[in-house]
Amino acid sequence: MTQNNALMGRRIILAGMAGALAAPAIARAQAFPTRPVRFVVPFPPAGTTDIAGRIMAERLSARIGQPVIVENRAGATGNLGADMVARSEPDGYTLLVCTISTASINYSLWGSRMTVKPEDLAAVGLLIRVPNVVFVPANSPYRTVSDLVAGAKANPGKLNYGSSGSGGSPHMTMEMFKLRSGTDMTHVPFRGAGPMLVEIVAGRLDAACDNMPSCIGHIRDGRLRALAVTSNVRSAALPDVPTLAEAGIRDFEATAWFGVQAPARTPRPIIEKLGAEIDTITRDPGYIARIAELGGAPPALTPAGGTSPETFEAFIRSEIAKWAEVVRVSGAKID
Repeated sequence: MTQNNALMGRRIILAGMAGALAAPAIARAQAFPTRPVRFVVPFPPAGTTDIAGRIMAERLSARIGQPVIVENRAGATGNLGADMVARSEPDGYTLLVCTISTASINYSLWGSRMTVKPEDLAAVGLLIRVPNVVFVPANSPYRTVSDLVAGAKANPGKLNYGSSGSGGSPHMTMEMFKLRSGTDMTHVPFRGAGPMLVEIVAGRLDAACDNMPSCIGHIRDGRLRALAVTSNVRSAALPDVPTLAEAGIRDFEATAWFGVQAPARTPRPIIEKLGAEIDTITRDPGYIARIAELGGAPPALTPAGGTSPETFEAFIRSEIAKWAEVVRVSGAKID
């Protein structure tokens, strides 16, 4: 046998071995799922992460023919749930409903205390993007952003603001607000949006910030007064509420987002299959209308207006870099 023939023979053998190794993964993906899938929500019930997860779980279950069970595992600004999923069996049956916090902000804010690294989780798809809202109790003397800024400047460090937890996008949004407005307010973190909303509706907080889906019901019912949204344009869900830029806080834009990640070693065919299902759902008019009621917008990462594992992965990387700079400039810390 000539040297060229021997080399060709080895290549054929290696190609055959690669095909044999890939075959089980492809077969598993074709059969997947054969039992219930678990969505781990790393925050308590009633917050936007929980809402987004349940909206997707219901629709994904109908498409894959298996129950998609939502399980709340709160703690450490979502890190406990993220760590649990990262350590789970990489078979597609345990997925993380990730957030702007768990997938980007936490890496710079928690630093060496993070038990999860970006490479420990694989992107599957982006579900929803939402603005945050800055609001006060219904009986608050602050009726505008200017009123709140004036009150904070007259009482440095004495006014407080609530958030769903240290390191979340509402916390970081208010740290940016303080930086841009030249004010000093005290952060009061809660274990999720639900407990925080109870306190501010009762008037025990001066102000707060939260993702729109979890607070919009209280605003529409008059239990809270919205001062501004954090997007660069007004929200169709709250058309009478100005943007922070319109309210005098220039160059301000902060949009929260929520998606799905899997353990990093999950077979690629399974990730692609889940990603394709999520993409189909996020481009469905019924889904778009449902999240619009809550002030949310669809992913729009791909030219077709949807999402994919590849585009979501690139988006996450860009968000990690963006929020690392915000953390550095603001000096924000875990409370």
